Amino acid sequence: MWLDLIPFGLAPEDFVAMLAAAAALASVLAVWAGLLARDPMAVRARNLLARRGELRTGLLAAPRRHERREFSIGIMRRVVARLNLMRSAKVDEITQQLSQAGWRRRDALVVFLFMKAALPLVFGAVAALLIYGGGILGEAPMVKLFFALGAVLAGAYAPEIAVKNKMRRRRFQIRLAMPDGLDLMVICAEAGLSLDAMLERVSRELAISWPEFADELGLATVELGFLPERKQALDHLAARVDIPEIRAITNTLSQTEKYGTPLAHSLRILAKEFRNERLTRAEEKAARLPAILTVPMVVFILPALFIVLIGPAALKVVDGLGGL
Repeated sequence: MWLDLIPFGLAPEDFVAMLAAAAALASVLAVWAGLLARDPMAVRARNLLARRGELRTGLLAAPRRHERREFSIGIMRRVVARLNLMRSAKVDEITQQLSQAGWRRRDALVVFLFMKAALPLVFGAVAALLIYGGGILGEAPMVKLFFALGAVLAGAYAPEIAVKNKMRRRRFQIRLAMPDGLDLMVICAEAGLSLDAMLERVSRELAISWPEFADELGLATVELGFLPERKQALDHLAARVDIPEIRAITNTLSQTEKYGTPLAHSLRILAKEFRNERLTRAEEKAARLPAILTVPMVVFILPALFIVLIGPAALKVVDGLGGL
């Protein structure tokens, strides 16, 4: 039967000879490829040319993107200036919120104010087009008016909601980075680094794993170098992040700078307090579990339990009553 599997009607001896020749050729090619001396410079040259082409393309495209961005920012700036939005009483508060959200570009406030003024019009126009032009809500006039006004209000509050959500996520990420950051600070302080060098080293080490925390520490390092008082840089860090852990660290660093207490000892005590606080919060969450699980038990578990326990007796009662 296996003779029928040989292709082209070859004899078994010829087929075996062809397989042996193919195996010998593959062996020779493998040995030749292993002994062949490749020139690494050619590969490096090709990679260098490819990288040079990518950089050239990026450099040519960057001015165009910059010009388009500057053009759009210029339009926003003119609109904001025409409407006198920069004179609002909440400009300082908005600037602080943008800084806490991580948006510290020069024109971040202009973009926010422009979106605050333009999005209600855009949302309202789109809602009017869909509701009154497309007729997606039927013929009820009050329902149409309600949804149109809701779209305008959504556009008015959308920038503030986006900023607050960004602030919340950034604070959460910084709070998660605090254990690693504080441990690195303790190690750097025990190694004899100064405050500036410690913050700069921690910022560099955490740039990949915790970029938000590294960004704040990097900015604090820059401010420590040019502000007249070092306490101002620490106060700015506490104001930008605005979480209890950062305020505790900045207060500890300020007291260390003021009274000359050992930096490593202060940070070690602070790390111990943070660990105790995390353990306390974990115990509080564990203590709340019974109360939290009560509602799911009542809604999902107890009905099934009642069915299993009372169901057979109820069926027997129904059968007995049916026999009567």
